[in-house]
Amino acid sequence: MRDTASLTRIGFLTLPNHSMIACANALEALRMANYVTEGELYSWRILTIDGTPAVASNGLSLSPTHALAEAGPLDLLLVCGGIDVRHAATPAIADALRRLARRGVALGALCTGSFVLAEAGLLDFYRCAVHWENLPALREEFPRIDFVEEAFAIDRDRLTCTGGVAPLEMMLTLIEAKGGRALADKVSEQFIVDRAPRRAEKVAARPRPLLPDPTLARAVRLMEAAIEQPLGVSGIANRLGVSARQLERLFQRHLGVAPAAYQLRLRLERARELLRLSPLPVTDVGLACGFQSAAHFSTAYARHFGRPPSRERREAVPPAPARPNA
Repeated sequence: MRDTASLTRIGFLTLPNHSMIACANALEALRMANYVTEGELYSWRILTIDGTPAVASNGLSLSPTHALAEAGPLDLLLVCGGIDVRHAATPAIADALRRLARRGVALGALCTGSFVLAEAGLLDFYRCAVHWENLPALREEFPRIDFVEEAFAIDRDRLTCTGGVAPLEMMLTLIEAKGGRALADKVSEQFIVDRAPRRAEKVAARPRPLLPDPTLARAVRLMEAAIEQPLGVSGIANRLGVSARQLERLFQRHLGVAPAAYQLRLRLERARELLRLSPLPVTDVGLACGFQSAAHFSTAYARHFGRPPSRERREAVPPAPARPNA
């Protein structure tokens, strides 16, 4: 297990269409730690497999960019993902990551970069955070990985996080391990980020609707946790210790919809995420979202979204590259 305080030489492996905000948040935290200490606590390099700068999803690229083979000694390599990460997960990158793991280099990922580590078999039996939009698909595809609904996860020599500002939070944790809380707070102050509310609880990875009633909030969480085997309205009410009629009134008052209809919408939205972001067959997507009949799934999906799930798959997900032979 690597001590996070020892992770000071850091490489950013930028993939095509990577998230610039995720990469910049992580990198700038290191720069600011050096600035406020007037020292060189951290060093970093922007990398690609061949040294050609990768164009981010915003159309910009980072320079200078070096070839991964010429990165020099690294303590940590962060895979910077973004849009269409499946096409970026090439056999050459997977091989390079496995070699680094064998050499004892800690590995991490920003945004969807976790998919690349997962595809290379480097996250099995690790806790892993990934952008909430990709979470359902990856849970189905990689059952040996402990995906967590948190902004970031540090598990032994694997450091993974969601996108946006979450990489800043993860790097502040590394900075605190090396230089103490006072240093991490100074870096936060420079970025006008208030860490105080975040110390007491983990940062949530997925946005959730603000629900004014605690019973209603618990009911929604139960529905979200039981997508594959949906609980009926009576079953949810029994678990919450309320009547089905009381639950109906809560949903109508605060959400303007019956609980059964709300639960169906959750299942269909999860199905759309899987159709767009996973390679699962359409029939398996239906089963994963609690539909025992392919016909029922197709009818419900078409009624809700205006097109059948087969069309959603054709339009949303380009064919994934072939996996290398094991």
